[in-house]
Amino acid sequence: MPVSVTPPRPPRRPAPAPPFAILAAVLVVHVHVHVLPDHVEAFKAATIANAGESVREPGVARFDVVQQDGDPTRFVLVEVYRDAEAPARHKETAHYLRWRDAVAPMMASPRTSVKLTNVFPADAGW
Repeated sequence: MPVSVTPPRPPRRPAPAPPFAILAAVLVVHVHVHVLPDHVEAFKAATIANAGESVREPGVARFDVVQQDGDPTRFVLVEVYRDAEAPARHKETAHYLRWRDAVAPMMASPRTSVKLTNVFPADAGW
């Protein structure tokens, strides 16, 4: 009687990690701003000018300006930086310093920020 021989199986390779499992280096910052009611339009103009310059910085992946529905005096700046040092470099630019000084008297309260770590999309997706 012939003996059947099963060919050996190739070694198993571990499944690739999903994109969200990659250690994130991208830093996301949400800056919360409350502006005095009579300065909303001037704040928007100054902030849009700053954002337009900011997205040209090599360390900035994204710089969004959003305004709260129902309360036009509240904004969130969504800043996405390519590395942890990029925010400090951003704060040294002429356009940031100009913006900071221009909007300071427009604030109803001091700005606050929250630092977040990117989870998805993968850093390369920014």
